[in-house]
Amino acid sequence: MFRGASAINLDTKGRVAIPKRYREPLHVEYNSQLVITVDIQSACLLLYPLDEWSKIEAKLLLLSDTLPAERAMKRMLLGYAHECELDGNGRLLLPLPLRQYANLGKRAMLVGQLNKFELWDETAWQHQIEQSRETIQDEEFAENIRLADFSL
Repeated sequence: MFRGASAINLDTKGRVAIPKRYREPLHVEYNSQLVITVDIQSACLLLYPLDEWSKIEAKLLLLSDTLPAERAMKRMLLGYAHECELDGNGRLLLPLPLRQYANLGKRAMLVGQLNKFELWDETAWQHQIEQSRETIQDEEFAENIRLADFSL
C-alpha cells in the first residue's frame, strides 16, 4: 500500500525518480511494472502497478462503447495509458503527452493513494490541498452518508 506525499523532480528528459521507500515494494510485488494514465477529474497523473491496472481494465471492459460518458472515460483512461518499467535507478520516463496533461514542471509531488500514486505538479498540488480543506469544511461534506461513520 502506498501512502504519503513526496517531493520529486523531473529531469530534462522527463524522468522522475521514485522515492527509495517505494522501489523495493514495486520491484518485489509488481516486478517494477507500472501503467501511467490521466486522472479524468484532476490535472494529475495516476500511476498504477500493472496488477492493479489490470483490475481497472477489467472494469473498463464492462463499459459501453455506445454510451457517450462511458466511451469518453474509456478513451481518456486507455488512450493515455502507458506501460512502463522502473529503470535500474528507480526512474520512470513520463511521455510528453502525459507531462503536458498534468502541466508537470520540474518540481512535482508523488502522492500515495493506497493502490496507486497520483503525480501532481507541485504548485497544482498545493492548490489541490487548499481546495480539499475547503471541501472538508463544506456542509455537503458533513452530510455525506459514506463519511458519517468515518473517524480518525
